[in-house]
Amino acid sequence: MKVQTKSKKVNKAWLNDHVTDPYVQMAQKEGFRSRAAYKLKEIDETFQLIRPGQVVVDLGSAPGAWSQYVRQRFAPKGAGAGGAAAGALNGSIVALDLLPMESIEGVHFLQGDFREQEVLDQLVAVLAGRAVDLVFSDMSPNLSGIADTDAARVEHLVELAIDFARSHLRPNGALVCKVFHSGGYDALVQAFRSSFRVVKAHKPKASRDRSAETFLVGIGLKRPA
Repeated sequence: MKVQTKSKKVNKAWLNDHVTDPYVQMAQKEGFRSRAAYKLKEIDETFQLIRPGQVVVDLGSAPGAWSQYVRQRFAPKGAGAGGAAAGALNGSIVALDLLPMESIEGVHFLQGDFREQEVLDQLVAVLAGRAVDLVFSDMSPNLSGIADTDAARVEHLVELAIDFARSHLRPNGALVCKVFHSGGYDALVQAFRSSFRVVKAHKPKASRDRSAETFLVGIGLKRPA
């Protein structure tokens, strides 16, 4: 007699939720690689961030849905909708992830660990002195299940993204970072407030209700005191 384990029940429940998820279905229909595209879409529409001609850095880009969405916003009218948008871009997208990512037309992808100086140097070299308009970070560390350890790992990635933004953003540029409501959340909000004139927290509808994730949006760099 087969006994269904708890883990199998959980996996089956997750699969059912995933298959019936309206954002998953929409992503498949519109050609986006994941439902995450609709998180960025709502953030963009709420804060009016993305405009043609910008330089955008997409950190933690794999599998590529955020870069696809930015590409769609940069593509000329009539170039196709959703993740299928094609043709010449009015803007530049540089994407980076520790994991491999299938190529996207017009997106310069770097594979490497953002925490390593050598990888950061490669990213800076690709920018070739260009100021960045937007930095998007959907980076998330491997979680251990130990609250303090995980909070420290998330905080480290966000701090690296803030440091990068301070060095490379235009004065009126913006940084969007995925964070989690955990022990380190208040410290991350304060780090954003120390660096940006406007700071907002936003949880898109495409973020699952049970998920602790939210996104911090920082707009306009503060000048050093």
